[in-house]
Amino acid sequence: MPSSERQEFLCSVIGLSVKLGLGLLAAVSLTHLASAYQQRLDRHSELSAILDIETARLRRAQTRFDNLFALEGEQQMMREQDQWIAPNRLRVVWEEPRQSRSLQSRL
Repeated sequence: MPSSERQEFLCSVIGLSVKLGLGLLAAVSLTHLASAYQQRLDRHSELSAILDIETARLRRAQTRFDNLFALEGEQQMMREQDQWIAPNRLRVVWEEPRQSRSLQSRL
């Protein structure tokens, strides 16, 4: 009987150690999963913020583009471009002579 009790105790210790090992493995795995999930959330929030910034830039560009093709959009563009001309320079806008325009419309 003492040997069967000893054998039973040995099996119980082995079973307990296997259970503890599996529990430790599960805890380590959950820790790694939690850190990976947190990194993924951080990346998502970072990409989401970048997307919001780029979406706002796109909306501003679309609005500006639409304004350029609205009534008086050309005049607005000319006013914006004034900064590119030196103060002591004169802006020259070339137009086709009226006669050549009428000839082209007849052709």
